[in-house]
Amino acid sequence: MDANVSFQITYVTPVPTGDVYFAETFDDGLLGRWQLSKTVKGDTDDDIAKYDGKWAVEQLKENKVPGDQGLVLKSRAKHHAIAAMLDKPFVFQDEPLVIQYEVNFQDGIDCGGAYIKLLSDTGDLSLEQFHDRTPYTIMFGPDKCGEDYKLHFIFRHQNPLNKDMEEKHAKRADVDLKKFYTDKKTHLYTLVLNPDNSYEMFIDQSSVSRGNLLHDVVPPVNPPKEMDDPNDSKPEDWDERAKIPDPEAVKPDDWDEDAPAKIEDPDALKPEGWLDDEPEFVSDPNAEKPEDWDEEMDGEWEAPQIPNPACETAPGCGEWKRPMINNPQYKGKWKAPLVDNPNYQGVWKPRKIDNPDYFEDLQPFRMTPFKALGLELWSMTSDIYFDNFIITSHKEVADRWASDSWGLKKLVASANEPGIFAQLMMAAEERPWLWVIYILTVGLPIGLAVLFCWPKKSEDDYVYKKVDVPRADVEEEEEEEEEEEEAAAEEEDKAAETTEGAAAAGQTIPCWCYIVLCFYCYSSRSYFLILIVITFTLT
Repeated sequence: MDANVSFQITYVTPVPTGDVYFAETFDDGLLGRWQLSKTVKGDTDDDIAKYDGKWAVEQLKENKVPGDQGLVLKSRAKHHAIAAMLDKPFVFQDEPLVIQYEVNFQDGIDCGGAYIKLLSDTGDLSLEQFHDRTPYTIMFGPDKCGEDYKLHFIFRHQNPLNKDMEEKHAKRADVDLKKFYTDKKTHLYTLVLNPDNSYEMFIDQSSVSRGNLLHDVVPPVNPPKEMDDPNDSKPEDWDERAKIPDPEAVKPDDWDEDAPAKIEDPDALKPEGWLDDEPEFVSDPNAEKPEDWDEEMDGEWEAPQIPNPACETAPGCGEWKRPMINNPQYKGKWKAPLVDNPNYQGVWKPRKIDNPDYFEDLQPFRMTPFKALGLELWSMTSDIYFDNFIITSHKEVADRWASDSWGLKKLVASANEPGIFAQLMMAAEERPWLWVIYILTVGLPIGLAVLFCWPKKSEDDYVYKKVDVPRADVEEEEEEEEEEEEAAAEEEDKAAETTEGAAAAGQTIPCWCYIVLCFYCYSSRSYFLILIVITFTLT
């Protein structure tokens, strides 16, 4: 078990819960049903044409599930080909087709694919001779080169007229696929193809693309009913000009086409102190002819030119010339204005004729039956992990299979993910400017909490009492009156203290409200609300 996993995972090799055409877990550690290709790739240099890429059955490098193994592509920059027969051929009739398997780019991916091919039931299929041109019915799975991240769904459709096979490519996925190639996690790829010609692709059981075989593939299954006549040609007198020069327009008499665009500034004056007799550049007096200079071979030696030192304090040297300015009389070449062409006939198009290659296939789902699953790949990255292939006609069977296999991998990977603090630290290592955000986000609310909630020493804590003044003996009646007055005063003091205590308690309400609001904002990541709380507190 992976050392990072903090809980016990109990793994049992999944068993299909319904009818399947193919199911493979590799948990026995063997490639018993799989056949390595023994042929070579066509139209390729001899030194790399052979399918000699290595395969192995291994556990994942990271986030291991004890007892679970998969098929691993081990070689880089080599051709790989391996295939296995289905338990029974799949015939496209009235049942859906569900294809599902797992892929993990354990070392990332530079350029290469992890797609599968469902090999057509041609009668002479030999897995030992499996190569890039072996007929297949469907190709499905991830592929990447450069910054182009793809999820292929390609099927081969037979033209009913000439019996030629043509590849049809489904439209691209509706989501950004990059993370599935770079996060080094195991991802689940699923294709569902229905008898009504609808299809849907899933990654990790979430839909990423859906469409219809009749409308959402390129090139389309059915050719156009009409086509351009290849023998039609544009007439010589066909006028496609929407605008023409006005034939009645006349160049104005005062239009001078020969006027220059720039002229000398007639108002310019030569600056005072201009040195007309001094050149702008002079020979370097400190330069010396190189010792290896051969005048017969190299010609007469001349010292290099440097700016004239005498010109450094002057506004300029050499012959003074007036600066050039735009000519206000310049109009350029006269052209007649454009007007609508009365003979305009529009853009010419060849006439349409019936397409002799037209056909209409309303059931492209009825593809060529297939009886084997193969991987024929080239990759610049090694250690691509495949696992838990299943082909069935029931989506619920594939979902149950996934929950017993891929679901456990997902659980282990989630448990081993770093906590939020570690993720923040890793993000800051890549983008140091995030430290400013962290400090403001955490430090500012804490500082404000201390500022507004820290208990202050109240002036009311200091009670000054007057010194008792000695008094003469008085009569008992006067003493009783004074005692009554003192008792009344004590009651008033108690009432005042109660009122002051209530007021003091009331002053703590904004502080507690501030703390509660800040806690809610952080827990819900409502950073905009945090700013509102801070602004309200400051005001």
